[in-house]
Formats: sequence, structure tokens, C-alpha cells
Amino acid sequence: MNDLLEIGEVVKPQGLRGQMKAVSYLDSGDILHQMDEVFIQKAGQPAASFRVKKIQTKKNTFFFELEGIQDVDAAVKLVGGRVFIPADRLKKLPEGEYYWHDLIGLQVITETGDALGRIETIFPTGSNDVYVCKSEHREILLPAIGDVIREIDLKKGIMVVRLLEGL
Repeated sequence: MNDLLEIGEVVKPQGLRGQMKAVSYLDSGDILHQMDEVFIQKAGQPAASFRVKKIQTKKNTFFFELEGIQDVDAAVKLVGGRVFIPADRLKKLPEGEYYWHDLIGLQVITETGDALGRIETIFPTGSNDVYVCKSEHREILLPAIGDVIREIDLKKGIMVVRLLEGL
């Protein structure tokens, strides 16, 4: 599953011919229109590959039809399934920009070398993302701004931060 990126969750069947509605975790649905294959994983089961017949995006959802899913009964069986795409299908980002899945799990240290924990999750705000750094003893919310995030080294698996007063 390391080479797959979770992009959404199937929430309900749509119509009688097997179309499904999914909540999207993507900022933009543009990449979905290039997909010819998705993977769906239900809890406790391995991810299954499906060829895409049709995808339509709308705000934070997408509607899709898959080969082999031809009626509402087959679609209902996939409700609750997590939707994945191959991570290598994502476009390369400019220097200094990162996909969230690349940042989650990074070890966070201060400029002075103090270990703070790991990036557990990320959430967007109106002005910038916020990285949730957790250790055994505490949780720190790190705004994704240049004054706080000093360096990101994906090869070493670290994020170097400067803690502002109050963090």
C-alpha cells in the first residue's frame, strides 16, 4: 500500500447502474480525469483494482463508474471503502512544495536538535496548513509558515522547526 495514495471514501451508490459517490480528499479533482484505474479497500480486506469507466468531479466529491460494478447491489458492497490511486501518477511539485502524504511521518526536531515527535496529520486553514506533531508526552500544532518550518528533508525523514513563543 506504500505506493498507493488514499484520495477518498465511497459514501453511497448513485443511481441503479453501479455508479458511486465518494468524498474526495484532493484539493483538485483534475488528476482523477487522467485515471484509468483505482483501488478500493474495505476494512480488513486487501485493496482491489478496478478499471475506471467514468469519473465526474464536483466540489469535494466525485462520482464514478467502474468495470465490473454494474448495479446498485454491487455498488453498495463498496460503500465505506477507501479509494486509492497509484502515487506515481501525481505530478512533480516545484521545489519547496510537498504532498501531505510525503510529510506525514516525518521526525520533527528543533533547530537546536531537540526531538519533538512526528507529523501525525495535517489540516488546512484559511491561510496555511497546520502540521500536528505528536510525541509520547504532548501534541504541538505547527503552522506551515517559513518562520516555523525551517527545513524539510524527505530523504532523511526530518522536518526542522523553530518554535515561536506559545508553541
